[in-house]
Amino acid sequence: MKIDLEAVLATARAWLSQDPDAQTHDELAVAIDAAADGSGAAARELVERFDGRLAFGTAGLRAELGWGPLRMNRVVVTQAAAGLARFLIDTGRQRSVVIGYDGRVNSDVFARDSAEVMRGLGLDVTLLPSALPTPVLAFAVRHLDVGAGVMVTASHNPPRDNGYKVYLGGDDEGSQIVPSVDATIAAAIDVVAAGSIADLPRASDYTVATAALVDAYVAATAATVPAAALPVDQQPSVVYTAMHGVGWATARAVFAAAGFAIPTTVPEQIEPDGAFPTVSFPNPEEPGAMDLAIARGVEVGADLVIANDPDADRLALAIPDGSGSYRRLSGNEVGWLLGWRAASRASAAGVTGTLAASIVSSPALSRVAARHGLEYRDTLTGFKWVSRVPDLLFGYEEALGYLVDPQVVRDKDGISAALELLSLASSLAAEGSSIAGQLGAFAAEFGAFASGQVATRVDDLSRIGTIMAALRSSPPESLGGLAVESVTDYTDGVEGFPPSDILRYDLSGEARVIVRPSGTEPKVKVYIDTVAKSPAEAQRLVDALAADIRPRVS
Repeated sequence: MKIDLEAVLATARAWLSQDPDAQTHDELAVAIDAAADGSGAAARELVERFDGRLAFGTAGLRAELGWGPLRMNRVVVTQAAAGLARFLIDTGRQRSVVIGYDGRVNSDVFARDSAEVMRGLGLDVTLLPSALPTPVLAFAVRHLDVGAGVMVTASHNPPRDNGYKVYLGGDDEGSQIVPSVDATIAAAIDVVAAGSIADLPRASDYTVATAALVDAYVAATAATVPAAALPVDQQPSVVYTAMHGVGWATARAVFAAAGFAIPTTVPEQIEPDGAFPTVSFPNPEEPGAMDLAIARGVEVGADLVIANDPDADRLALAIPDGSGSYRRLSGNEVGWLLGWRAASRASAAGVTGTLAASIVSSPALSRVAARHGLEYRDTLTGFKWVSRVPDLLFGYEEALGYLVDPQVVRDKDGISAALELLSLASSLAAEGSSIAGQLGAFAAEFGAFASGQVATRVDDLSRIGTIMAALRSSPPESLGGLAVESVTDYTDGVEGFPPSDILRYDLSGEARVIVRPSGTEPKVKVYIDTVAKSPAEAQRLVDALAADIRPRVS
């Protein structure tokens, strides 16, 4: 296809004229000059960068930093802020917003731009006082009773990324946005993007929250657990890493307020650093991401190693493996333990309610709910769905997200989950047990569950559709030696779920395989769950299923 270079240059120059960031402005200016002077590479880059714009969806915005409408930058963020303000005004919602930001590159800049533009458009705006965890922002939406909340963060994405996450107050109770609200906000952003951000009114008389707001989060979170079962000097020893994120100061305050010992830290990773110098991918799920924390655990002989991701909405846990190192628990294993604890408390208090997990998380939690006379609910992937389950007592997703008290934060919260684990470990130690012992007790009580994943990354996105179509046209009769007893295709519409590109295979022996395209990466992902009489047998079944399904999605 022939490139209309003059049209592309005109679009790029219009963008340049409204870009207030010196770095991206200068980089784009160089690219424009090079393309105008005949550089084919520069022209192709301009076409690539201006061929559309970042889609605003239920995860808000998230992309690499850089110039142009397909990257995260001050122009894109300002357009999003103005569009969100227009949405609140046009839909008659509360004309108020609270804005938070983490320690990534430009998070503070994007937050201040948002505050100035939203205030200029007439909203009551509160900016959090410093770089803080995402759960503090989610808490603030309800605590301040505002119409919306914005968190500038890319969570656990690669270092060069940033993002823009939106929460809603009022009847949405501080949960993240879901369809069709995302489309309505996106349409409002498109209207703003048709003009220049230079024409948007700005105002600097927004409110900056005081430390009292953070103190309120600390107090509310500390109150979610009972008093520590052991004195500080007798509690299990803990190593903590913030993974160069913003979790430590708030987590430390929460632990102290609840009566728990202050963990030993990983010095190289404890302060916010948007360069993430010790990890290539700041996600505790990624191989190697917890290596420094585990080495610190070995050094001090810790009973637990816990990690928050950079915005502290996720939590990872590792425990001694008996051979001088540590085993990182899966998100499902932590979810089982925290869900069992929540269900036991509810039963003891005579409380009814619902346990929930995303559909790709282990079915173990449903057994816990049934045993304790509680309701159970599967949801689509994404915590925006888990958090909206009615009468929710506890919810989780296997990607290290846990909601332990919906009355405090209506989203995953890695700090309150860490506190819950410290409380559980202390109670178990007082009884002469441990987290490892509790995993064994869970298997004895509910069955030995195991989980696994297979992922296929593609270079051509059309390959994902081809893989899913092949599975639909030729469904397997067995997998890993287990008979396929039923196939559920969620594109056909399943009660309680909107049509979704998900295939579920229920197998003999209560095993399960779920296949879906990733929502954030060019991957097909497979989730495998089994249950058996022993952990070893459950894991053997996982391995057999993985070996069988892998070539089918490659």
